[in-house]
Amino acid sequence: MYAQLRETAAELAGVLWREHTVYRERGGGVVIRGEHVGRWISLAPTGGKDQALLRAGRLLDGGTTAPARTEVVVDLTVPVAELATVCRRMLAEVAAAADPDPGPSRAGRPAGERKRGKARRTAGSRHTGAGSWVVLLLVGVAVAAWVYSVFGGPGY
Repeated sequence: MYAQLRETAAELAGVLWREHTVYRERGGGVVIRGEHVGRWISLAPTGGKDQALLRAGRLLDGGTTAPARTEVVVDLTVPVAELATVCRRMLAEVAAAADPDPGPSRAGRPAGERKRGKARRTAGSRHTGAGSWVVLLLVGVAVAAWVYSVFGGPGY
């Protein structure tokens, strides 16, 4: 299967980009990198005969790959031109997701400059808010009251 993926990827890379790199990935698939466009495409085995999982994503600064934005199962028996059409559609979706419409508020700013003001929180910087502490406190009081009534209350 790897030989078929490698051959298809080499043909596909030649149709899509003049400048490209084709290499084998850890999972047994093949990756096509277009450094000049900042995108990548991979073909991976699916377990089905003559089928492959086609994924597309973008390249990050420093050359690392971002997670796939789109993926689809393709038939490897179709002509390379049809596979290229599917790839182009997927790459357009990746480009649209990576380059959102800047809107009027960012029009005068350079691309790398961030908006000043309150920084947005990321998943790793979340803190427990005041409302959550109140809920935790009330749950603790309710549990303490139940424990007191069952185990330590007046013995009627």
